Amino acid sequence: MEYLSLQPERLGKSVRIEQALRLAIVHDWPEGSRLPSHRTLCSHLGVARDTLAQAMRTLIEEGYIITGQGQGTWTRRPATSRQALQPATAQLSSRANAILQTPSASAIQSGAFMPGIPDITQFPMAKWRELYASVTVPRNALLLSYSGGGYGPLKRAIRDFLWRWRRVACDSDQIIITDGTHHGIELCALALSDVGDHVLMESPCYWGAHNIFTAVGATVERVAWHPETGHSQRHSPRPIQLAYFTGSHHYPLSIPTSRLHRQALCDKVKPRYVLEDDYEFTGTDSTNLMFNSRSEQHVLIGSFSKLMFPGLRLGYLVAPHGLVDSLNRLRSEVFREGRLLDQATLAQFLAEGVLDTWYRRIQRDYLARQQVMHDQLVQVPGVIDVSPPSHSISLCLQFSPEIDDQRIARKLLQSHLITRPLSLVCAEGDYRRGLILGIGMLSGRTLTAEALRLRHTLSRLLAS
Repeated sequence: MEYLSLQPERLGKSVRIEQALRLAIVHDWPEGSRLPSHRTLCSHLGVARDTLAQAMRTLIEEGYIITGQGQGTWTRRPATSRQALQPATAQLSSRANAILQTPSASAIQSGAFMPGIPDITQFPMAKWRELYASVTVPRNALLLSYSGGGYGPLKRAIRDFLWRWRRVACDSDQIIITDGTHHGIELCALALSDVGDHVLMESPCYWGAHNIFTAVGATVERVAWHPETGHSQRHSPRPIQLAYFTGSHHYPLSIPTSRLHRQALCDKVKPRYVLEDDYEFTGTDSTNLMFNSRSEQHVLIGSFSKLMFPGLRLGYLVAPHGLVDSLNRLRSEVFREGRLLDQATLAQFLAEGVLDTWYRRIQRDYLARQQVMHDQLVQVPGVIDVSPPSHSISLCLQFSPEIDDQRIARKLLQSHLITRPLSLVCAEGDYRRGLILGIGMLSGRTLTAEALRLRHTLSRLLAS
C-alpha cells in the first residue's frame, strides 16, 4: 500500500497501518467499498492478524469502516467528514461561516510536508511517562482540582526557561498557563478588545490567529511585510486596538523578523496592545522580539506544542503586571482551569533539564532536514525563493506571482503531498505565491525520498 511507505518508520506497526488505511479511505476508496479479507490484507502488508485487528478496531471506533460478522468489511465516511463537506447552514453564526468557508480550513492535519507539526516519533515519551507517574500519586490529590491560575512550579520553570533560551527577564507571577497558543490568543482577544475593534496583522499571516480574531468579532487588517523594505502603507484611519505578530521568526515565511520594522509600524499606528506569538521558536534569534516584560502594553504568547508534541496543549502568556489578575479571573470564569497533572509533569520535565537536552538535539536534526529540503527545492524551475535552512519545523518556497499556488497545492494533494498555498494567507494586494511546508513528519531516508518526489512533482506541475 502506497500510504504505508509514507508513515514514519519509528511508529508502531499497528499505528502505521491505521494511518495508511485512514488516508486510503478518505482519498482513494469510495464509500461502501469492500475491503479484502483480513488474511489477504495481512499477507499484502506483511503483518500478523493481531496487528491488523488492532488497527481495524480503531478505524471501526472512529467510523471509517463497518463490519458484519461473516459478511465482510466496508469503507465508510464518518459523519463529521461528510458534514465538513456540506455548506454551512443558516444556524451557524456569520463568524463561524467566515472561518469555515475560508479555503485554508481543512480537516487534514497530518501527512508528508504538513506544516506546523513537530517530530513526535523521537520525543522522549518514556521519560514523560515516568515523570507523569511520579506526580500521579495519592498525596497529590490536589492536582485533580482546578488549577487556580496555574501550577506555581511550572510558572517558575517557564520563567527560568525563557531566560535561558530567549533572554526574556520576567517575574513568575506574570506568567499565565494556557491550553496552548490558540487559547492564549483567544483569552487576550476577549480581554483586550471588543467586537468590531481593529486588529492589525502582517501579510502573510498565521491563519490560526486570523481565525481566532474573526471568531471573536474583531475587524482584521493586514499590512504586507517584505523583509527588504518593511511594511506597506496602511489605508484605514481606524485606531488599532491589538497588533499581532509572530515572534522572532516569521510564520509562515520562515525567516527572521525585523524588530526595527515592527517598531516603526507600531510607532505609526500606535496600537493599544502588542501581542507577540513565539510560534516559530528557534532559540537563536531572540533579539528580534519587541517584547518588554516591563511594558504595560506588551504580551508574549508561547506554547510547548512545537517544542514537544501538539497533543500536549499547554502554553503560556507573559503579561503586564497590571493585566495578570484580570486575565486569570477571566480565564477562570469563561474557560475554567485544570490540567494540573500535565502541568506538574511539564514542570518536572523542565526542572530536570530534559526539555533543554531534547530541544538541542532536535534543533540540530531540524537544521539538517531543512538543508535537505533547501537543496532539492532550489533546483525547481519556477521557484524564485526558498527560506534559508533554520532550526524551525517549517519552510516556505515562493513562485512567480502569475503561478496559481492553490492549483499546485491541490495537485500535490492528489500525490499525497500536503502543503498550504501561501496566497491564502496574503492580504488583498499582496501577490506573493508559494507553498508552506513542514519537515517534522519526515526524517532520514523517508525525508530524502519524499523531498526528491516533491521536487520532481513540482517541476512537472510548474512546467505544465
